[in-house]
Amino acid sequence: MLDLKILGFLDDGPLHGYELRRRINELGGPGSHLSEGALYPALARLEKAGMLTRTEAPGARGRARKVLTITTAGRERLHELLREPSESAIASMPSFLEHLAFLSHLPDAAARRAVLERRLDVLTGEPPAFFYDDGRPRRASQEEDPYRLGMIRVAGASRRAEIIWLREMLAAPAEAVRPAAPGGATTTPEES
Repeated sequence: MLDLKILGFLDDGPLHGYELRRRINELGGPGSHLSEGALYPALARLEKAGMLTRTEAPGARGRARKVLTITTAGRERLHELLREPSESAIASMPSFLEHLAFLSHLPDAAARRAVLERRLDVLTGEPPAFFYDDGRPRRASQEEDPYRLGMIRVAGASRRAEIIWLREMLAAPAEAVRPAAPGGATTTPEES
């Protein structure tokens, strides 16, 4: 997933490492922390693979900064990652949301639609259970612990909201859902 985030943010436009790290941490939400020890080796690997370039640019107080830019190969890899998310990226809400953050970068409307359909299939299947009794999932009506019940209710509400959004996106004609220019958001006609 780190490659997806790096390439996705660089597809928005060139960035220096510090700004890229800040954006990745913000995408992860409160408590998220990507260390330099994780980011910089990944950047070196992607650069060696020809997916990004580093150039020097003037920085604050005359110090040169390394500016990272996605290459054509990097953009192709980003599109591949977006087109073919793993089963775990589709099934896990946090992973899917990170994937969704860059889905508008995928130029093929049919491919974007296929990703959304896969996610909808997961959500409309058997509801997940957090707790089990003798191998059987415990439902909200059976939960006595008020905090666990709260967890189940919040997860259920989020799931229902996402299903509604996915169905709206999939019901819209492909040409009505416009992918954003780099750095922007995907919009439907009603939002324009």
